[in-house]
Amino acid sequence: MLSAEDNEILTRVGPGTPMGNLLRRYWIPACLSAEIAEPDGPPVRVRLLGEDLVAFRDTDGRVGLLEESCPHRGASLFYGRNEECGLRCTYHGWKFDVTGQCVDQRSELRPFSQRIKTGSYPVHESGGIVWALLSAPLGGPAQTLTPFRDFGTESLPAPLATANKEVIYCNWVQSMDGDLDTAHISNLHQFDAIDGIPDDGTDEPGYPSGYQSMRFWRHDARALIEVEDTWHGFRYAGIRVTPNGHQHARITAYIFPASTIIAQIPFSTRQIFVVPADDYTTHRYNFTTQPPQNPRGYGGPVFFTYPTYPFEMMAQKGVVPRPYNRGNDYLIDRDAQKGVSYSGIRDFRSQDAMATETAGPIYDRTREHLGSTDVALIRMHRLLLRCAKALAAGEDEVTLPALAGDFRSIRGAEKILEEGEDWRVLGTNDDPVVQEALKAAEDDDR
Repeated sequence: MLSAEDNEILTRVGPGTPMGNLLRRYWIPACLSAEIAEPDGPPVRVRLLGEDLVAFRDTDGRVGLLEESCPHRGASLFYGRNEECGLRCTYHGWKFDVTGQCVDQRSELRPFSQRIKTGSYPVHESGGIVWALLSAPLGGPAQTLTPFRDFGTESLPAPLATANKEVIYCNWVQSMDGDLDTAHISNLHQFDAIDGIPDDGTDEPGYPSGYQSMRFWRHDARALIEVEDTWHGFRYAGIRVTPNGHQHARITAYIFPASTIIAQIPFSTRQIFVVPADDYTTHRYNFTTQPPQNPRGYGGPVFFTYPTYPFEMMAQKGVVPRPYNRGNDYLIDRDAQKGVSYSGIRDFRSQDAMATETAGPIYDRTREHLGSTDVALIRMHRLLLRCAKALAAGEDEVTLPALAGDFRSIRGAEKILEEGEDWRVLGTNDDPVVQEALKAAEDDDR
């Protein structure tokens, strides 16, 4: 368990807080490109690290991220007119470009627009996401800009770039805890029919089918968790024994401060970035970083996709709807819970949302009792707290992890291990299946 003081440091992200200051050193998703797809289209509200902002795309296609409050009399720029390379407040007609500079004051007898600049942040579009750096307002010293971290989206062909986001109504750390918890898949995501799936021949060293993988989760609920520290944070494996007595490893990567690449057969590069809107609301961005890299089709057909909502409920402009929510008890089916679904909640992602949201807006970690399956999330908590405290104490920011490196080399992975095989190699550049996939991708480019 954490002390009350450490839980406050870990969870509070507003301006001036230790964790808020730490997260502001990294480029984080602000909104989806699809939300402001059209030049001169409607602006969107952006709630980010406790700040109220507004994003818009101007006539020339440039993106601005400004304080929502107009610096004249405080009216919301969300209601502004997006026209002729600027966002014009409809209260008195003051107009601001994407840098926040006031460029017109149509109601003033003696305009002084050159002296007015509203708060704004640098942005960078990549992979269908508008990223922002809240530590470095435009116009500040160049040295305050930390490099944009390319997870692979910079060279990703536009047709392959997919991104969406989901709103979760609880503190961001609770959502992260779920991503770093491989034990819950043996319970929360189970359904009784998995016991009836026969061995299809893939319960042997190598890559199982997707259905067999789920069968392994249910078969061995007592996963052994092993963690390896890395330059970007850490990777951890959940190791289970299969019905045939083999070791099955699922490897998830944690990228400091708030993203994960979850295990997948044979390996995964798709990333989840958890962004605090404020202390009580979280945005989960799920995005492609690299082209598909599974030339042999290991794992067989995908047995669930993200998101798992029915077609008619699919995301609008990339924002995933929440038909299963706390207000309707996540549409839990108690009859199904008795013999079909372990949780009684039909939707896969909503099972996770139930677990994290019902712990409360900010879970009181002075009351928790952690066990052997919690070692990965404990590692994350300690790393975040250590860095936030060091930054608050004035230590040099070079102590912060994952500001630079080969982010394209970070992968999740899943495999049934050969005798003596080290799970730490899986998903790395030394993994034969990764080398095979990279070579296939190079051949396709020729």
